[in-house]
Amino acid sequence: MSQRYSAKDLSTFASALFASTGLEPARAEVMADTFLQADLMGFTTHGLHRASTNLQWLQSGASRLTGEPHVLVDRGNVFNWDAEFLPGPWVVHCAIDQALARVQQYGVVTATIRRSQHIACLAAYLPKIIEHNCVGILTCSTPAEHTVSPQGSKTPLFSANPIAFCAPAGDYPLLFDISMSVTAGGYVSRAAREAKKLPGLYLKDRDGLLSDDPGAFENGGSILPVGGADHGYKGAALSAMFEVLSMALSGYGRGDEISEDDEANSVFLQIIDPAAFGPMQNFLRQTSALMALWEQCESDSDDPVRIPGKRAWSLRTAQLEKGVKLYPSIVDDLRKLAEKTGISMPNTIS
Repeated sequence: MSQRYSAKDLSTFASALFASTGLEPARAEVMADTFLQADLMGFTTHGLHRASTNLQWLQSGASRLTGEPHVLVDRGNVFNWDAEFLPGPWVVHCAIDQALARVQQYGVVTATIRRSQHIACLAAYLPKIIEHNCVGILTCSTPAEHTVSPQGSKTPLFSANPIAFCAPAGDYPLLFDISMSVTAGGYVSRAAREAKKLPGLYLKDRDGLLSDDPGAFENGGSILPVGGADHGYKGAALSAMFEVLSMALSGYGRGDEISEDDEANSVFLQIIDPAAFGPMQNFLRQTSALMALWEQCESDSDDPVRIPGKRAWSLRTAQLEKGVKLYPSIVDDLRKLAEKTGISMPNTIS
């Protein structure tokens, strides 16, 4: 049986790791909770797996320990910040808190952030939005990153450009977090670390040939856009759209000198209050009906029909109650960090 850890103990441990760099404890707690939320919902490549790189950025100065975002524009229902390399999870939570505080007045609040240090798993920000009975849209891009090739090209151009969405819908929310690449870079890195092939031909080597070997990507290749070899033009078009929303609206990205930005993100987020459009019960009647109809769809295999949000929300609920199962390599990495920092690794609970 896989070992489990108390969610509270993991959060306390991760918070202590981040605070050990000199980061203010309240900010360290936000960082820790963000990564934990990802693991709670099963997004294991962008949860506590990312603790090590974030610690390195804080220790090296690539992430700023102190300061506030620089407000470039604030029109009430629209604002644009320059994070100037503040820790991504902390600054995005600040922006979401601002949007949630304003959305009852404005109905819809839209924000962009430039030069935020890597914001990790977008789904990790969604529970807070759901708890406020709001709809959330969140996307980001990485100006210095070129990993995804457009349809018909062997040249990597786009970053993974994920989008996350959530909406209240009865027993569990409609919720998803998907990249505009056919597989996430984290899964390519994990396959390389474990000396495994990918499940399909998700990559191109540097000559433009399809491959399932993570080495092809590491040696100058690229990841296919959503839609794969046949319909990747759809993913490429969406990638361009998300770069417009995150980079162009924030005013910083492909048109600037960004070679030193590493994994820093440009961010677009929008919070919508359904009650601004009419009675909340009308909204929930529609979203709940959609989910009910989806659940009634007949499966074409032995597996149940997959509904965005159902598994993630159920897993989050169960792991908060019974403990968190961490991916084996994450446990190994956290133990190394515990040894290096002298901060005790949490005890297992099963």
